[in-house]
Amino acid sequence: MGPVVATGKARRWSVLPRLLAQAPPRLLIVVGIAIAVLGVLIVARPLTSLLLLGVYVGVSAIVSGVLELVSAHRSPDWWTRLFGIAWIALGLVVLIWIGASLNLLPSILAILLLLGGVDSLAEAVVRRRRGERVRASSRVLAAVWGGAQVGLGVLSLTWPDVTVLAVAVVFGVRTLLFGVVQLARGVTALARRPDRGGPASWIRRPHVTLLDAGRYALAVLLVVVTVAGGFLNVWLQDGAPVVDAFYDPPAVLPSGHGQLIRADDYVGTLPPGAAVKRILYTTTDAHGVPVAASGLVIIPDATPFAPMPIVLWNHGTTGVARGCAPSLRDASATRWAIPALDSAIAHGWIVVAPDYAGQGAPGVFPYLIGRGEAHSALDAVLAAQRLPHVWPSDEVVVWGHSQGGHAALWAAQTARTYSPGLRILGTAALAPAAEPQALARDLAAGYASVQLTVLTAWVLVPYSETYPDVRIVDYVSPGARAIVREMAQRCPTEPGVIVSVVAALGVAEDRPLYIGDLTAGALGRRLGENGARGAWSTPLLIAWGQRDQVIPSSQQVAFVKRLCKAGNSVQWIDYSTVGHQDILQPASPLLPKLVDWTAGLFAHRTPPRSQC
Repeated sequence: MGPVVATGKARRWSVLPRLLAQAPPRLLIVVGIAIAVLGVLIVARPLTSLLLLGVYVGVSAIVSGVLELVSAHRSPDWWTRLFGIAWIALGLVVLIWIGASLNLLPSILAILLLLGGVDSLAEAVVRRRRGERVRASSRVLAAVWGGAQVGLGVLSLTWPDVTVLAVAVVFGVRTLLFGVVQLARGVTALARRPDRGGPASWIRRPHVTLLDAGRYALAVLLVVVTVAGGFLNVWLQDGAPVVDAFYDPPAVLPSGHGQLIRADDYVGTLPPGAAVKRILYTTTDAHGVPVAASGLVIIPDATPFAPMPIVLWNHGTTGVARGCAPSLRDASATRWAIPALDSAIAHGWIVVAPDYAGQGAPGVFPYLIGRGEAHSALDAVLAAQRLPHVWPSDEVVVWGHSQGGHAALWAAQTARTYSPGLRILGTAALAPAAEPQALARDLAAGYASVQLTVLTAWVLVPYSETYPDVRIVDYVSPGARAIVREMAQRCPTEPGVIVSVVAALGVAEDRPLYIGDLTAGALGRRLGENGARGAWSTPLLIAWGQRDQVIPSSQQVAFVKRLCKAGNSVQWIDYSTVGHQDILQPASPLLPKLVDWTAGLFAHRTPPRSQC
């Protein structure tokens, strides 16, 4: 919908102004109050009033279409009929399928903006109405408003997750102002004395009026806003990662998992003393279906005198879309991305860093889905062993942080049956997201931050794509499903994530983004299935910080207790002043201990006694 462009009388695609033009004053007052209240509701509760917004849009579009067909206009007949039918069709779509169309409402609003823009542009180029002179300021404003609507419509299609919030709020403000104007008209008409004549008798328009100046000012403002929106859109899109052809798998994958499809030099920043290769290889998803995956292999330059041990590094959360693959980023092979990387290279350890399936290569990203993560990780090691001119050992120590800690625990537990040729010597999990269900429970209990709100979207979409019984409609508010799906398409390193954060904040101010109990039903059951539980046959090192902003330290304490109860050999370190990311940064107090612990395993020294 949108602001009314004055051209001697109200724009014909704005229904209420035309219906109210000749209304009696008392009716204007009543309708003005009702419309103003509606505007306040939409602005204050955009999602709560989304159904009302949809009804208003649908009815308004239908009435607009009818008026297009029955009224006399200066546009050609075919143009009038085309727009009339389009308005009626869109209105019927909204009203007949109102439940489903709430998810389509961002796109419908964008289409309405495009239709209104084209219509305004057509009106602007028509020189005269029948016998009536059209002021230049009206034509300029109509042309600029038409261009602005087209531009905003395109931007709305580009960023649908915030369109429903932004357009709802803008539409609500417009509705509020329109109601106030009608209220003022009614009050003014009642207060006007009969002997003063009609409205035309007390308005004298000079050659250049304040109304003209206001139109020109509004036109300039619209140009500025539209151009700024265009530049912002370009900046956001240019910052998104680009997936190149290296990551496109062949139509028919090689038989067997862990097969090397191709390898190439990594084009990002190289660590001192090592070469870095990116690899594309075969793996299987959580259901055992063959898929492709990608990753990095960091190979020390030193000439080995024996097979080189392997550190399997499982990265933390980077998003769930293809473009979020660490191997696409410039600094993924540095000590800022992989803890103690310089020490690992100095010790002559090969570091294998998988992206996981669905990042880089196409597919569903197994976010906190244990078997999918584990298969991607273990197959990366098998593929790295097939690189030419590399002498890898079959001995592996698994490292992981956050989501990667979850993946590391699952990889170590799954290796004996999935990749028996690898010898897992131990597993170090740093601030692991070991219990996805516990994270969901904290979210439901009010621990949630914007970070966890976005993380939940990253869990819901892959889970719904992996498990048929997990449905997004059961856990997300109707008007927010587009927001959740768009969140899953963005990476935390790209500027577009700002859009997701704004959308999450906007929703949080109005109502919960998620409905129902995230720990119940099919989602709760699947989250429970993917908890890292059971017994590990090799030593475990668990480390976390009490200032963790993402995963509460209480979860780590409970996890360690379960590990001990299950009879595992566990070492754990709890840092009082360390946050979620701090624990793997170069200054972390953990890193020297991590390297010494790993070196002892590769040297087959007796591991430290379990703290259990």
